[in-house]
Amino acid sequence: MTAKRATLADVARRAGTSTAVVSYVLNDGPRPVSDALRAKVTAALDELNYRPDRAARALRRPRRWRHLGLLVPDVRLPLFGTLVGHIEIEARHRDHLTLIGNTAYDPEREIEFAAAFVDSGIEGLIVVGGANGPATAELCRQARIPIVWVHNNRDHVDAGMVGADHVQAGRLAANHLGQDHQRRSIVFVGGFTPDEVAHGDRETVAQRYEGYASVVGAAAAQRIPTDLTPAGAYDAVRRYLADHPAPDGLVVGTYAQAAATLRAVADAGLRIPEDVAVVGYDADTANTYAPLILTTVQQPIDDIARTALSRVLDAAGNTNSPSAPPSPFDIHLSLGETCGCTRGGRHRHPSGDSVRRTHSTP
Repeated sequence: MTAKRATLADVARRAGTSTAVVSYVLNDGPRPVSDALRAKVTAALDELNYRPDRAARALRRPRRWRHLGLLVPDVRLPLFGTLVGHIEIEARHRDHLTLIGNTAYDPEREIEFAAAFVDSGIEGLIVVGGANGPATAELCRQARIPIVWVHNNRDHVDAGMVGADHVQAGRLAANHLGQDHQRRSIVFVGGFTPDEVAHGDRETVAQRYEGYASVVGAAAAQRIPTDLTPAGAYDAVRRYLADHPAPDGLVVGTYAQAAATLRAVADAGLRIPEDVAVVGYDADTANTYAPLILTTVQQPIDDIARTALSRVLDAAGNTNSPSAPPSPFDIHLSLGETCGCTRGGRHRHPSGDSVRRTHSTP
């Protein structure tokens, strides 16, 4: 049985006041409420897990559209653009319009978008690659709006993450170069410290580096620090190749750096994959017309998007405790040409594996 949804009258009785006062607290006006009475009302709201019935408000409108907030770092990147597309389509099927904000991993921009979306009356918020976790979570808690985190979250809050296991993704990339292609000098491209990366997906890169280092070993692990931009990756890789012996394998921590890394290797007079084999992450699988098709570790974007949407909308419709955090999603290796697996039109790995190798996360 579904628990009875708390009403304004329930909150008013618990706080020992009127429904009008509860409404003033929820809407921050139009009449003032004393601090002591506001504290009683807020405590009653928390105790009863009250959420405004935005669905009922929507029924009184000419059209029954409700709204969902979606924050992404950069909709232009394949990973995030695909997520947005899947979420928007699924949300429309459930009578929700999606409000989208590009945060660029900027904490101030994230909270600004979140506050604006809350004021507009969203039913829930999905944050992809959160950069201001505690503040955004507190804002949604105060507004009684469900929030779901996807992909990664800076300064983790107490909530389940919908996404893949990025440590395992790092292992998968390094294992492919080391075991399948017998590369002995594998270097990781990407930054993850605050000094290296101001606004970027440094948490994901750090986890992927951890997985890479667990394969090659701490003593052999080498990293080319970058700010995660294409220009930063090109400059860093170019300088590294000018000052060090060329590695025979590269793991590139984000897709945004992949093309720049390939260009830097080619400009250094090295052949891909003969001299340097390259594996990246989250490629645009629809784009197979580049001079070389990138071998990448891929996430199941459609499954991640569907799960995130279901969790936030299902939470908006009931007052029960949220469901258990989902397990990390399966990842797979999409074989291309930059590692040497599919040269000359052959879409088979030398060991006999197919072009799509799947690894389930633990």
